[in-house]
Amino acid sequence: MKKFYISTKVTGDFDETVEQVKSALSKEEFGVLSDIDVASTLQKKLGVDFRRYRILGACNPPFSYKALQSEDKIGTLLPCNVIVQELEPGFIEVAAVDPKVSIQGVSNAEIDEIAGVIKNRLQNALDRLTTK
Repeated sequence: MKKFYISTKVTGDFDETVEQVKSALSKEEFGVLSDIDVASTLQKKLGVDFRRYRILGACNPPFSYKALQSEDKIGTLLPCNVIVQELEPGFIEVAAVDPKVSIQGVSNAEIDEIAGVIKNRLQNALDRLTTK
């Protein structure tokens, strides 16, 4: 099975790592459109405990606009999701969708090029994260 994400692991405080991820994304010109607290949602909706897990919906407006002009249904694959999950106290994984994999069903050279740029920017953001 082909890996559909890129990831890194860091140690530190979970909430500080979430903020660090947002900052790293911002440096790569991504805004965070959504921030879903999965653990809180599962507790409220199902009454179950779940590890600390956040889904950040990251968007790079210039590239999103360019992609939407090239393929009007590409919005079904936007924004790029980035997860931050605490595997155990102080041990955190940050993973982002691999846009090159997610667009495999789209036959459009311009979209493929954009996906490559976005993957590089997401990888750059992950590479900015530091262990405390």
